Amino acid sequence: MELPQPISTIDYRQVNAANALLPQPSILSSGGWSDIHLEVYQQPKFEIAEHQHTMHVIACGLYSPSIEDSSGERWLDGKRSKETRNTGDIAIIPANISHRCNWNTSVEFMVLALEPVLLQRIGQDWVNPDGIELIPQFMSKQDALLQSIFLTLKDELESGRIGGQLLVDSLKTVLAIHLLRNYCATSPKLSRYSDGLSPAKLVLIKDYINEHLHQDLTLTEIAAIAQISPYHFLRLFKQSMGVTPHQYILQRRIDRAKYLLQHSKLSIAEIAFCVGFCDQSHLTRCFKRMLGTTPKQFLQV
Repeated sequence: MELPQPISTIDYRQVNAANALLPQPSILSSGGWSDIHLEVYQQPKFEIAEHQHTMHVIACGLYSPSIEDSSGERWLDGKRSKETRNTGDIAIIPANISHRCNWNTSVEFMVLALEPVLLQRIGQDWVNPDGIELIPQFMSKQDALLQSIFLTLKDELESGRIGGQLLVDSLKTVLAIHLLRNYCATSPKLSRYSDGLSPAKLVLIKDYINEHLHQDLTLTEIAAIAQISPYHFLRLFKQSMGVTPHQYILQRRIDRAKYLLQHSKLSIAEIAFCVGFCDQSHLTRCFKRMLGTTPKQFLQV
C-alpha cells in the first residue's frame, strides 16, 4: 500500500520560503517587518503543488497589459473553484489549511502573510482569541481596502521613505481590524469598555510602572497587565488619566528624579539610570522641558 505524500509547508518567516514550489523567485520581498511579510511575484503559466502555510496568507492579482486571460483553478481546504482573477481580486488562505492553484497564463501577483497572533492581539477585546478563525476566500472579488494596503506596502518596499516602520505598523492594525470585521467566522462584538479603565486596573498599572521605571517599558507590556489589547489600552488610559501612557511614564520618571535629587547622595548620572533615562543629558533635556530648569539648577534652589 502506497503511503500518502506529506503536504509541503510554506513558512514566510523563512527566506525564499516558496522558491521550491514556484517556477521563479519573488522580485520583491520584505524583511524586518514584524508580524507581516510581503512578496511580489512574476510567474509564467504554472501549477503549484498542494501545500499549507504557517501564517495566514492573502493573495492579490496585479494588472499586466499582456494578460488576456488570467483565469485558473484553486483548491482551498479540499474545495475547488474556477477563478476569473480580475486585477485586484483577492484570495484568503488561512494558516494550516490545504491549498493549491494553477494559472493559465503568465501573471504578476502579491502575497501578504501575517502571523495569526496579530489577529489575536488586536482582536482580543472583541473576539475570544482562541476562537479567531479566518474564512477561506477564493480569488473572485475585489476588496478596495486590502488592495490599497497591498499597493502601499509594495510602494514602501520599492521606495523605503522616511517613517516606513511607523507606516507598516499602522497598516498592520488596519489590516487586522478589517479582516476581523469582514473575514472572521465569529462576528466581533463591540468593546465592553466605555468609561475608561477600572480603578482596580489603574492601581495595578500604576504600581507596575512605578516598580519598573528603570526599565524600557513598552505599551504591549503594560497593556498585558490590564489584559486588553495595546490599541484599546492607549485610548482607555488617556480617557482615564488625561495623558498618554508615554506622557504618564515620563512624568513619573521626572517625579522620581526630583525625589532622588533631594533625598539621596546619588549623582545626576546615577539618578538618570535609576529612573529609566538613557543618560544624564537625556534626563536634563526632559527635566528642563517639563520643569523649566535643569537638575543642577533644581538642586541649587
